[in-house]
Amino acid sequence: MKKFNEIQSRNDFADLLKIPLSSLTYLLYVLKPDNCYNVFSIPKRSGGEREISAPNKRLKSVQTAVAMELWRYIKNIPDFNRSAVSHAFTKKKGIITNAAIHRNKRIVVSFDLNDFFPSIHFGRVVGFFEKNRHFKLPHAVSLIIAQIACHNGSLPQGSPCSPIISNLICQILDYRILRLAKKYKLDYTRYADDLTFSTNWKGFVDAETCFYSDLSVLISKAGFTINEAKTRTVFRNSRQTVTGIVVNKKLNINREYYKETKAMAHNLYSKGSFVINGKEGTINQLEGRFAFIDQIELYNNRIDGNRHNYRNLCGRELEYRKFLFYKYFYAADKPTLITEGKSDELYIKAALRKMFLMYPSLINKKADGRFEYKVRFLKRSKRLQYFFGFSPTGADAMTELRKCFIDESNSTSLFSFFNRICASGQIHPVIFIFDNETERDKPLKKFLNQKPATSEVDKEFLQNNLYLNIIKGSKLFIITNKLVSGKSEAEIEDLFSENTLSTEIGGKSFCRKDNFDESKFYGKAFFSKYIYKNYESIDFSNFIPMLDALNNIITTY
Repeated sequence: MKKFNEIQSRNDFADLLKIPLSSLTYLLYVLKPDNCYNVFSIPKRSGGEREISAPNKRLKSVQTAVAMELWRYIKNIPDFNRSAVSHAFTKKKGIITNAAIHRNKRIVVSFDLNDFFPSIHFGRVVGFFEKNRHFKLPHAVSLIIAQIACHNGSLPQGSPCSPIISNLICQILDYRILRLAKKYKLDYTRYADDLTFSTNWKGFVDAETCFYSDLSVLISKAGFTINEAKTRTVFRNSRQTVTGIVVNKKLNINREYYKETKAMAHNLYSKGSFVINGKEGTINQLEGRFAFIDQIELYNNRIDGNRHNYRNLCGRELEYRKFLFYKYFYAADKPTLITEGKSDELYIKAALRKMFLMYPSLINKKADGRFEYKVRFLKRSKRLQYFFGFSPTGADAMTELRKCFIDESNSTSLFSFFNRICASGQIHPVIFIFDNETERDKPLKKFLNQKPATSEVDKEFLQNNLYLNIIKGSKLFIITNKLVSGKSEAEIEDLFSENTLSTEIGGKSFCRKDNFDESKFYGKAFFSKYIYKNYESIDFSNFIPMLDALNNIITTY
C-alpha cells in the first residue's frame, strides 16, 4: 500500500482510500461533489447564524476516508506534531486543553479570523498538496483532493476533510505566530479561527500595539483577516474566557450558562419541555450542555488530586447525575433491561431473535431481515460508573443503582424527587435481570436483602412468577430465570440443553468458572457470542417463562 505522499494517479488514490476507481470517477465527474451538499444555517452562541454545508452519505464516506489517511500519514511526521498550538480537530485536544494554557494569567488577548474556512480556497488546497515538502503530489492528484474537499471553491464547514486540511495549511502560520508570541513573552493557542494569547509580563501593556501590528502582517500574508469586532484584551480583575471557558483561576464554566442549563432541566422535568435558542429543545441538546459542564469538573477533579466518585459529587455533578437518572431510568424512551453481565444480554437477544414471532412487543423483524429490539439493554459506561457506582462488570453494582429508587437512609431518592416534580410518572419499566440464586450469597440474594429488605411473601411471589415489582407505585422490577432439572438454584446458562452446553469449538469445551485452562476450555464470553451467532439452531424453550414474564411487565406497564 502506497503512502499518501507516494500517490501518482487517480488509481493510486482510489487504492489508498480502499474504494473502487469507478466509484471515485462517478462521484467526481458524474455526480460532481458540489452537487452533493445540503446547505443550512444554525444559530451562533454569540448571535447571528453559521452556514453548514453537510455532504451527503456518499461524499461524506470518501471525505472521511481522505481525512483518516491524512491522520495516519502525518501522525509520525515531527513537523506536523512539534507545535502544540492547534487544539481544534486534534486527537486528545479540545476547548479544555486550549483554555488550560491560559489559566491564571495577568492578561488574556483574543482574536478571531474572518471567514476561516471560506478563506482556504480551492487553489490553496491544490497548492499545499503540490508544494508542501511532505506531500509534493502531482497536480492531477492535488486537484482530486481539492475537488473532494471543497464546496463552491473553498473548504466547507461540515465536511470531515475541512478540519485536518485547515490545520495542515495553517501549520506554517501557527509556527510563525508562535515565534512572534515568544518575542512578546506570550503563550499562544489556536482553536480553528480563535487565536488566544496570554501573559504574566507587565510590560505587555506598553508593547501591545507593536504586537498587534506584527500579528496583523503575519495573518494578512497567510491569506486571512482579523475580525476587529471580536478582538479583546482582558485583565485579571475581569472575567477572562477562552473558547467559552472561564480561566481566571481554575477552569470554570460561565455561571449564566450553568444557570440556564439548570433552568432548562427543571422545565423538562416539571413541564415536559424546555426552550433553547427560541426553539423547543431536545433531551440530547440538554445532555450536550451538561456533558460540557461536566468536562470542566472532570478536568479540575484530576488536578486537585482528591478522590471523586458517586459518593462524593459536587453540586454541578449532582445536577448532571439527576439528569442522567431522568434520561436513562425515569423518562427513558424504551423499557430498560439491566443484566448481570454482557453474556446474559447476548443470551436474551439471541432467544428473542429465535422467537421473535412470539414476542412482538419485545422485538420486530424488519423487511430487510434486520432485528429491532423494542427494549434497551443498559450499557455499562464510564459515565454510569462515575455517577451511580454502576461498574463495568459484575452484578453487585445493581444494588447501588437500586438505591437511586429507594434508600432507607435517604428519603430524597432520585425516584422520589422525580415523582414529586414531574407532571407525568415514570414512563417505561426498568427491569433488573438476575440468575435465580437465592440460597447462597449471590447477587439476587444480596439485592433482595438490601434495606429495605424484600418480604418473604414477595420473595415467594418472585419464585412463582419469575418477576417482582420492587417498589409499589414504581415501574422497577426484578426478573429471574426458572429453576430447571430439580435444582434449588439456577444460572441462566442452566437454561440451555446439555447438547448445547457440551458443544466443542476448536477442540475446546465450555467452562463456567472465572479461572480456567484456556488451552482446554472457553468461557462465558466466547460461549455467549457462539449462542448469539448461531441462535437459529439453539433450543431456547427454557427461556420462555422468563421472556413471558418480561413480556407481561412491558405490555401491562
